[in-house]
Amino acid sequence: MTSKAFIVGLSGPALTASEKAFLAAQSPWGLILFARNVETPDQVRRLVEEARAAIGWRVPVLIDQEGGRVQRLKPPHWPEYPAGEAFGALYRRDPAAGLQAVRLNSRLIASDLFALGIDVDCLPVADLRLPEGHGIIGNRAYGEEPASVSALARAAAEGLLEGGVLPVVKHIPGHGRAPVDSHERLPVVHAARAELERTDFAAFRPLADLPLGMTAHVVYADLDADRPATTSPVVMEEVVRGFIGFSGLVMSDDLSMGALSGTVATRAEAALAAGCDMLLHCNGRLDEMEPIAAVTPVLSGLALERAERALAARVAPAPFDADAARAARDRLLRLTD
Repeated sequence: MTSKAFIVGLSGPALTASEKAFLAAQSPWGLILFARNVETPDQVRRLVEEARAAIGWRVPVLIDQEGGRVQRLKPPHWPEYPAGEAFGALYRRDPAAGLQAVRLNSRLIASDLFALGIDVDCLPVADLRLPEGHGIIGNRAYGEEPASVSALARAAAEGLLEGGVLPVVKHIPGHGRAPVDSHERLPVVHAARAELERTDFAAFRPLADLPLGMTAHVVYADLDADRPATTSPVVMEEVVRGFIGFSGLVMSDDLSMGALSGTVATRAEAALAAGCDMLLHCNGRLDEMEPIAAVTPVLSGLALERAERALAARVAPAPFDADAARAARDRLLRLTD
């Protein structure tokens, strides 16, 4: 199926007539859901089915279901999940237990998502938790040391894949040092390139083969003083594809965030020109989605190859005992009490 290189949000819990027409006409490659789209399991399943029917094929459906404060599916219909720092704390005490717990946790999340028709989770977070960083990452991070963060992120990604859900590693090449919240304004990181390669960027190198990645709206002044990673050809070519060697599909972070400047169309064009394979727009506003769609090309070339390779990893999960997995995860996490 021919698709354009963008992923869009929806405005509410049901598909509107205008959204249905937009999806049918513009053929986005994927959809992303937020809390505004979520009421009950049956309602989410209907929304996913209707949106896919409007587009005409089983497009990827994304959600941010990390656990902790970034969790779109919440009680009473879905369980609470721990934030990333809980697994980092366990890993520091017992690495094998930490890896097992985070893998089980992601497998449980995947079970929730797969039952709804959601097949992509914007997890794992491979950003480091660093003292100069804004709290927007905070306890979402597994820790401050690249090797342990990479190991936990890898295990989390494997748990999702086992459950039929594609992982999206974020925020490549590293958001943990950002001094402000990129939802609101543009962070500028002044650390030297060598320091970033030793720390922030290093956390992503062992994850370079994951199918999907999401950029950071962060300026790394020692590489490109004027543009954040999302719109910087220098960062995308020399760091994301170069130093990190990321081989999967790279999507932008949300184009409607306050870190970016210019119209949504110019933001989209700049992200594509920098080397992003896919655009992400989250707020569900048709007045912004339409100009983005107008400048977004049909997926082709390397971007299409990466997209197809990602979708090939989207497989049906084996039978899974969620109750036993949850009990095992909880026993492991109690080791840090």
